Amino acid sequence: MTVPQEDTHAMRAFRALEHADGSVRLKAALAVGTAPDPGFVDRLVERCAVEPEFYVREMLTWALTRHAPSATVPLLVDAARSDRAQARSQALHTLSKIGDGRAWPVITPALLADADDEVARTAWRAAVVLAPEGEKPALAVGLAGQLGRGERETQLSLSRALIALGEVMLPALAAATTAPDPRVRAHALATERLWQDPEAGFEFAIEEAKRVVALGGEG
Repeated sequence: MTVPQEDTHAMRAFRALEHADGSVRLKAALAVGTAPDPGFVDRLVERCAVEPEFYVREMLTWALTRHAPSATVPLLVDAARSDRAQARSQALHTLSKIGDGRAWPVITPALLADADDEVARTAWRAAVVLAPEGEKPALAVGLAGQLGRGERETQLSLSRALIALGEVMLPALAAATTAPDPRVRAHALATERLWQDPEAGFEFAIEEAKRVVALGGEG
């Protein structure tokens, strides 16, 4: 029995996506994105969940954005609910690049508060892109509930997400500046400073905010 040529091509591409050499995987993802084929979508999504190299993951995401959202979004939404942290973060990252509002329902309070910082950061970025206008005030409240979390990289990601929402986030941010937790207050004040002066560095803003909190008394 002769195997159809297109089938052997697909099998070679599938094997290349799982090759031990990262450069081979990178070229395979590039090839798949250059010639989109719906038959590759599920394999691309599966590979995103386990691919160890950042640049290859980025190429996989690019390849997925080259396919029709009707084929990619449902599988990515499923992946965003995975037990595997990398599957969640990469699916959310890809959904933010696709920007299809049909993916918005996957952004749950649980994802915004995910225990894995990388997943949470990606969820914040995706949420800002995917949220319908009418959902943005509630999203701002949800994001503000994460103020004070984590170290510099995580805090900066959250500040950027809140600022990207625009003026709709100001009431939630203002409320956080009077929170009982000094870390929350400092983070909220730093975000407020960055909103007012985008040229201010985050390090400067957060250190200044900490001084303000300390001078105000921490109880």
